Amino acid sequence: MSSKDNLENLARSGGLKAEPPDHKECEGLLRSAIDRLKDAHNPVLSFASRFDLAYNAAHALALTALRLQGYRSDKRYLVFQCLVHTLDVGKAQVRLFALCHERRNLAEYEGYMDVDEALLADLLAATDSLLAQVQKVMADAE
Repeated sequence: MSSKDNLENLARSGGLKAEPPDHKECEGLLRSAIDRLKDAHNPVLSFASRFDLAYNAAHALALTALRLQGYRSDKRYLVFQCLVHTLDVGKAQVRLFALCHERRNLAEYEGYMDVDEALLADLLAATDSLLAQVQKVMADAE
């Protein structure tokens, strides 16, 4: 089954909503991701701030990739899971984003932030890679 078929199946099941790509929206999401990722790399900021910035940059990039394919979702975890269909992202990287999503939810909704510098370093590296992929797709779309 092709990536397009998988995205269409997710739309039929209600996980995704088909919506024509909006280049202006994608540019705004990309700018937001770039700014957040730059700040996330700043070691002067607290761990919690850096993690939050990196996580939200990754989400903005994953959402951009999904929007470029003509879909959207209000489920954050699904936006990350769709990366295997929207970009050439491996399952290990998707699992990393899923773990970060879980950790983000613990911090956001239960007030528990597990300080894990190795996880932050992995998240930053994965998000840097995601940025390069999204920028290439955006350039190719122009």
